[in-house]
Amino acid sequence: MPQDSAPRQRPDGFELNAPRRSLPIALLRARELVMERFRPMLNAHDVTEQQWRVLRVLRESGPLDATMLAERACVLAPSLTRMLRALETRGLIEIRRDGEDRRRARVGLSEAGTAFLRDVSPQSAEIYAKLEAEIGAERITRLLDELEAFVAALEHDERA
Repeated sequence: MPQDSAPRQRPDGFELNAPRRSLPIALLRARELVMERFRPMLNAHDVTEQQWRVLRVLRESGPLDATMLAERACVLAPSLTRMLRALETRGLIEIRRDGEDRRRARVGLSEAGTAFLRDVSPQSAEIYAKLEAEIGAERITRLLDELEAFVAALEHDERA
């Protein structure tokens, strides 16, 4: 085991993992290193990381109610409300009242939003291809599989 990975006893009696072996810190560090590659593209198109996630989720899933969209895009509901207004003002999404429950809104991509993603996706794919070339497609696939299993296990524990 690497020296900096062993738990350390603090003077107050708490044991802490070294920061390099802390799961939350490792996940954040990995996220930041990946996003550093995508931020210039997002900035060039005046889209925030959260807006990009919302647009991608809508492209993959089709129209969703706001609660499900917030969950799938990993966005807090208050932030999503502001974000949806901005995306609707830009014409990238459409918000419609649910036909069965007028209190609920369904959010979907507009034609302009679909065109936007079609225009920007090749740049995103190019960045992703560079990551795969640098790290290895199989390694990324294994990591994604492990993360999905990890999330599923945590969600299962939450429900139990």
